[in-house]
Amino acid sequence: MSPQQICLLALALPLLLLILRLIRRQQGWRANLPPGPLNLPIIGSLHRLGSAPHLSLAELARQHGPIVYVRLGELPTCVLSSAEMAKEALKTHDAALASRPTLCAAQQLFYGSTDIAFAPYGPYWRQVRKICILELFSTKRVQSFRSMREQEAAHLVSSIRSSCRVGEVDLTELLGPFANGLLCRVALGKNYCEGGEYEREFKRMLEEYQVLLGGFSLGDFFPSLEGWLNLITGMASRMKKTFEDFDRFFDRVIEDHRRKSKVPGGENHVKDLVDVLLEIQSDGLEQIPLTMDNIKAIILDMFAAGTDTTFITLDWGMTELIRNPRVMKKAQDHIRSKIGHKEQIEESDLQELDYLSAVVKEIFRLHPAAPVLIPHLSMEDVKIGEYNIPAKTRFFVNVWAIGRNPKSWDNPEEFCPERFMNSLIDFKGQDFELLPFGAGRRSCPAITFGAATVELALANLLYHFNWELPPGVRPEEFDLTEVFGITMHRKEHLVVVAKPYN
Repeated sequence: MSPQQICLLALALPLLLLILRLIRRQQGWRANLPPGPLNLPIIGSLHRLGSAPHLSLAELARQHGPIVYVRLGELPTCVLSSAEMAKEALKTHDAALASRPTLCAAQQLFYGSTDIAFAPYGPYWRQVRKICILELFSTKRVQSFRSMREQEAAHLVSSIRSSCRVGEVDLTELLGPFANGLLCRVALGKNYCEGGEYEREFKRMLEEYQVLLGGFSLGDFFPSLEGWLNLITGMASRMKKTFEDFDRFFDRVIEDHRRKSKVPGGENHVKDLVDVLLEIQSDGLEQIPLTMDNIKAIILDMFAAGTDTTFITLDWGMTELIRNPRVMKKAQDHIRSKIGHKEQIEESDLQELDYLSAVVKEIFRLHPAAPVLIPHLSMEDVKIGEYNIPAKTRFFVNVWAIGRNPKSWDNPEEFCPERFMNSLIDFKGQDFELLPFGAGRRSCPAITFGAATVELALANLLYHFNWELPPGVRPEEFDLTEVFGITMHRKEHLVVVAKPYN
């Protein structure tokens, strides 16, 4: 062996040993995965999800523990179902898990995922998140929408009064327009869900948009086949049509705002979210300039986060209250004793209603509007509990299961607001037993607005009306079947008898 060969061997041997050591370390890391079910070829554990994935994932947690590792199609996935595991993921490893996987519906509907909820972690997302916190949903901005919330709550009460004159009330049918109408006014400056040339078309678009975003799309679990799967299932054409409809609609909305901004005195009105975003774009002070498509994506995000979640929380809340007459009476007596005789409850009254606040927390616990949070994507290897989880793993946080975990809650299936009366647990992302809005960097930035809307509407519903079931209907006969999606509707409408109190 020549001196040159000996020299090369001497240099290569340590490098080879280092490579082998890294390989062994990586193999050891990957071998220490959380427990999980046996995966089938190709589909993995996709067949286990069924029509109610939050229930299926909760069953996996009962079988394998609070942290479960599964393969869903082509995707390595980690499911978290306890407050402890959620805290490690969303607090300890918040930065590492701050990104989002690419979802085909979000890519299509949100202009390449340039909204807030679905944008991958990076400079653009950090910028729009900052805009959202400091400009769109700051305390001052949320307060500026107070009169809109009070007006829409008064309109909801008026609609129920009109409906109850003719007998039973389909409360579900009235709660939807309340939530959508308020978001229209706040985001777009006008209620497009009631009257006007866009009413029927706008409602249709919102319904289709929720369907496309909801649930688990087959194409998302097989990225290599996504285009083909979306084509044969018809998803591609549906997403394309809905995107084009919304795009044209937002073009008209933005043009209306530009025209109004040129009218003398127009700058004195309460600015809606489109106004704010157009001003930010016009100022040109952002490091990454906002395009018109970015503005449309962010506004559409508001409807994804704000309309269905408010409607679902109120619908489930009234369902639980009617099923639990003791809690209903206690809540009504509490509100009426504190408020006295008023035509309408105002937001300033809410700070006195501590039992109502406990009722809202209990609704969030049992019926989080988004039962499984939008998936997180790990950007690096992380260790959660005693397990090592590789980068590029999707994380599902099952907040529905966390809210019913017997290790965190006594009698978890019981609707009992009293559990929060002397408790410091809140829903703002610091207490991991209760995560309706998520936690960490990717938590919902509109918590204050959402909570205020729900509390004000619920207070008015309980103050102004006595609620009963239709004759012959018993609480135990209620169909509580859930329709899973990105938000979790109740399958059946809530049909009740409303009797005006004053």
